[in-house]
Amino acid sequence: MTEPTAQPTPAPAAAPARRVPESARGRLARYRVAAFVTGTMLLVLCLEMVLKYVFHAGGVDASGSPEPVLGTWIAIVHGWIYVVYLATVVQLWSAMRWSLGRLVTLALAGVVPVMSFVLERKVHREALARIDAAA
Repeated sequence: MTEPTAQPTPAPAAAPARRVPESARGRLARYRVAAFVTGTMLLVLCLEMVLKYVFHAGGVDASGSPEPVLGTWIAIVHGWIYVVYLATVVQLWSAMRWSLGRLVTLALAGVVPVMSFVLERKVHREALARIDAAA
């Protein structure tokens, strides 16, 4: 009698790689523009705040009270640009299928001065490498 030979057990299947959609390259480009514009407007807003509160620069209206017209418009414009930035962040995040922590970090980059520039460079490098690897 011959003994049956043991069949080698198959290796467990590797987790499927997360696919990157075709639109990821366009979403990355939109994110880069939004990050640059948001960061620039945030720096303008910070400069305006320093001028206003440190150097007490600003106009005075007819009644003698400070006139915060320019600062108000800068803050409003930055706020709406930040909303557009958040939309591009969510689009890129969903296309790249990153973690929730990455989404929060990207969202915070629009409200911390200079962080959007630094994080944009890192995200662009990583996302482009992943997009190229998927192609």
